[in-house]
Amino acid sequence: MLGVLAEGPLHGYELRKRLIPILGSLRPLSFGSMYPALRRLADRGLIDPGEPTPAVDSSAPPLSGRRARVVYSITGEGKELFGSWVNYPGPEAWEDEGFATRMAFFSRTETRIRLRILQGRRSRLEERIATMRESMARGAARVDAYTLALQQHGLEGAEREVRWLDELISAEGQPE
Repeated sequence: MLGVLAEGPLHGYELRKRLIPILGSLRPLSFGSMYPALRRLADRGLIDPGEPTPAVDSSAPPLSGRRARVVYSITGEGKELFGSWVNYPGPEAWEDEGFATRMAFFSRTETRIRLRILQGRRSRLEERIATMRESMARGAARVDAYTLALQQHGLEGAEREVRWLDELISAEGQPE
């Protein structure tokens, strides 16, 4: 949320709309989980909820019962924390859970840090590929054709991602 709010103040609906493509379809974001998270960020002084403003809808009659909108903005402390997070190259930056979110903000990440995260991700996947191949070789005779096909699909996906990462790493070395 901090990364999106670093681009400018937003009300909750627009914030959720911008977060969904970043989080991906496998990590749904409901208003029921987003607003408590916004409250926690505000309690920590990382965002400012501002004063509620009336919702403007030209098609709605006056006093139609529409709720006021709260426009959230990032604070200086929030910007500082986001800057630290986006430029931290540790293992959580290249693990499955955090990699896509980190990559969504790569334009704000220092080049050397981007490179380190990409290399870490590639290394992690190469380890996974070796483990998958070993497991498939040991268990090929004991699994049915569907399980073997599923394992092969996972292996091919990881190999494809390594090739993609190699391209990104190579591009990082090129002048922008």
